Amino acid sequence: MSTYDTIIIGAGHNGLICATLLARAGQRVLVLEANDRVGGLAADREFHPGFHASVAQSFYALSSDLVKDLKLAQHGFELSSNSLNTVALSLGESPVIIAEHSVSGVSADDSSAYQKYRDQLRTFAAALSPFWAKTMPGIGGNTLKELFTFAHMGLKLRMMGKDDMLEFLRVASLPMRDLVDEHFESDALKAALCWDGLIGSKLAPRSPNQAVLTLLNRMAGAHNGQHSLPSGGVRAFVGALKSAAENAGVDIRLESAVKKVRIDGDENGQRCSGVLLANGESIDAPRVVSNADPKTTFLKLVGTPHLEIEFSNRIRRLRCDGFVAKLHLALSDLPGFTGVDRPDGRIIIAPNMDSIEFAFDDAKYGDSSENPVLEVLIPSLQQQGLAPSGQHVLSAQVMYVPAHPNGGWDADRRQALIERLLALLESYAPGIKDLVLGAELLTPADLEDQYQLSNGHWHHAEPAIDQLLMMRPTYEAAQYRTPIDGLYLCGAGSHPGGDLTGNPGRNAAREILA
Repeated sequence: MSTYDTIIIGAGHNGLICATLLARAGQRVLVLEANDRVGGLAADREFHPGFHASVAQSFYALSSDLVKDLKLAQHGFELSSNSLNTVALSLGESPVIIAEHSVSGVSADDSSAYQKYRDQLRTFAAALSPFWAKTMPGIGGNTLKELFTFAHMGLKLRMMGKDDMLEFLRVASLPMRDLVDEHFESDALKAALCWDGLIGSKLAPRSPNQAVLTLLNRMAGAHNGQHSLPSGGVRAFVGALKSAAENAGVDIRLESAVKKVRIDGDENGQRCSGVLLANGESIDAPRVVSNADPKTTFLKLVGTPHLEIEFSNRIRRLRCDGFVAKLHLALSDLPGFTGVDRPDGRIIIAPNMDSIEFAFDDAKYGDSSENPVLEVLIPSLQQQGLAPSGQHVLSAQVMYVPAHPNGGWDADRRQALIERLLALLESYAPGIKDLVLGAELLTPADLEDQYQLSNGHWHHAEPAIDQLLMMRPTYEAAQYRTPIDGLYLCGAGSHPGGDLTGNPGRNAAREILA
């Protein structure tokens, strides 16, 4: 029987980050991963012979400070110095090209409005940025340090100036449609700008709640929310995290699924004592950190007999309906998109906000849309080794696709969606169907099955206002600690949420070491 100071369940990027920081502080750390490779949704997968992709396809929220803190450059990863342009396509219309500081293909009024829009959002994002990398205090009974965090947040908002502070309070909970309608005329521009507040969530442009906050969280990254893809791509990031963890002394065991978190109890309460693996092996540790989603952690790995009924009911009620599918295409040549000189940016196929809204409506009522909307990237243009020489990989996020549609998924339904997506791509990139050597469609149900991810939700729990900040995923588990002594969370279901930020993993490590 092996003994460790800390066991981390799941070798996704947050788990590896947490493990590295704990090991550097002198702990003996074991990471257990159910799959045969590290990285979680960022893991490299060969979806067709010689062709590789990952579910997480680009960077837009990763902090340069975190990359420096982990010394990832020493392990082969550096953020790109440049961001990708976003190209919004509409049939019969000229492309709209969105860069970090400018937009083209729109009217002079929209171009001018874009500068003001970005400047204002960057002001808001800068004010909130420090708090994504901190533990958000609970409400009531706060320590002096926690009260200082609240005071710091209030000060950062007040330092924006009265006008900006009032405007932030007004727009923070607006639907994305209302926000962009106030600034722009171009339908394609508005749809593309909406996308970055919605992707990965069960939200549409008209949905109330937190899309603006999600957007501001993503804008805290190295390129202010603009997407980037360094030469090594997502694969290099995962490789660097693994190397950094091993260099710090972390033990990583693959194909080691955890069946149960072991809980001991006496008159002094309950606490973790280790884990039981699916193969029957038991491993001791006084501390267990779960990078799994909250429902998996509490309802499957811990079990409701060890939880107060009110707490377990809150976990059951967490909203985590995955609505994004991934399409990977192996292509014999580089496709040509109408009006695009070279498809080396991020392409949004959503002609207007109604096209996004209507696709959402179809999924909301249990079916994927007849007219899906897409975010398309050809990562093989930036990253070597994803495809044989002269050939390419197309990677697309497909919104909206329910995890469990009416009637469920079968081979016919899956193939029908692939054909629908290929027909849509053909209308924007004539001839692309003839280039397809192989295709892979990963529905949210596939993500649930292959990555042990409840309902296939990217963020482990919907980033709604009642499941954010000091309420993420719910109170009594929102500060990385849980009601069980020695059990912590470090995954996307923790503050500040999903995407490739690494903040939940870093924050959890800091909380454990505090």
